[in-house]
Amino acid sequence: MDTINLEELNFEAALRALEEVVDKLSNSANDLDEMLKLYAQGVQYLKHCQAKLGEAEAKIKILSEELPGKNSGDE
Repeated sequence: MDTINLEELNFEAALRALEEVVDKLSNSANDLDEMLKLYAQGVQYLKHCQAKLGEAEAKIKILSEELPGKNSGDE
């Protein structure tokens, strides 16, 4: 299996790769060693996606706090 540089992947690419891993794991034709490698790779993609979502959430929170009227109690 090729080594993947997760840092170079954006969220969408990592999500597509994770979906491909899930599809391959669903195929019972894989041997146990291959399935374990795929599972480990899937975990890495999942963690990367979660980190990207966390970064996006933090940015949205910061930007939302800068909205006019945010601190005035008007909602």
